[in-house]
Amino acid sequence: MDIELAHEDGRTQIRFAAFDTGVRICAYGEGDACTHALEQAHASCMTYEQLFSRTIPGSDVSRINDARGAWIEVDERTGELIETALAYCAASHGVFDITIGSLSRLWNLKRGIIPDADTLAEAARHVDCRGVQVERESGQVRVRLEDPQAMIDLGGIAKGWIADALDSELAQAGIDAHVIDLGGNILVRGTKPDGSLWTVGLPDPSRGANAREAARPVGTIKLAGGSVVTSGIYERSCIRDGVRYHHVLDPKTGMPIEVEYPAVSVVCEKSIDAEGYSTTLLALGLEEGRKLVVEHPEILQAFFIAWDGEIYPLR
Repeated sequence: MDIELAHEDGRTQIRFAAFDTGVRICAYGEGDACTHALEQAHASCMTYEQLFSRTIPGSDVSRINDARGAWIEVDERTGELIETALAYCAASHGVFDITIGSLSRLWNLKRGIIPDADTLAEAARHVDCRGVQVERESGQVRVRLEDPQAMIDLGGIAKGWIADALDSELAQAGIDAHVIDLGGNILVRGTKPDGSLWTVGLPDPSRGANAREAARPVGTIKLAGGSVVTSGIYERSCIRDGVRYHHVLDPKTGMPIEVEYPAVSVVCEKSIDAEGYSTTLLALGLEEGRKLVVEHPEILQAFFIAWDGEIYPLR
């Protein structure tokens, strides 16, 4: 696996591929300490991918999905992520469900594979996060799916949990200032060398898959610290017969949700909160999303972004 490690202007940066995206982590400080911390962060990411991936054979999530209702002993971190994810499912007004795996496995937008309505309807019968059971006893964690045909997919929540874990790991290594970018899930911490605030760009949905590389984002956010996560339909999508199909699925139907705006960026202190609410806000739209923001003060800001780049802020 290719790893790029570079030192420049008082910072050390590592780049690599994980979680079906590109990862970039920057650490500011003494070179050797930063290098060691970033190498450990890379190792941690590889571990998390092996635990949480739905598609890697032998991962914790794959073993749960393959167990057909049997209890499976998992890593403590897998149990923690699943328990945390279930709380966001409960808060999502029914639009976010980690047992979406029976549906998401049917789609392959890169290859243009679009399942038929009957297949989706049958798979949707097995989407219900209330059937996920987590049990702790004597230091061990077990997970089972009440429905043998249900499948967990943590793709809509895992990167937020991972960013917070890396944030803690870097702090424990003595790295006081760092930037974590997990494919556009951004977390910034500490003080920049020049004392200025961190700047995070809001993506331009009109640029499609190249939105992350847009030289001129549609807007920027200034942060002293915290996380910005964007959920959108513009990157992982394909167009068939004039219809755009994307990866954010309706748990009730298995079809891509009909969105009012193609992107929503959420600002929270913790990345798990920003990711946990971003997809829900995308699905709910502006007015219903406004109600969710009021319900959850951990959502510091939210920005709905239109196809033409117009930004509609909440808070």
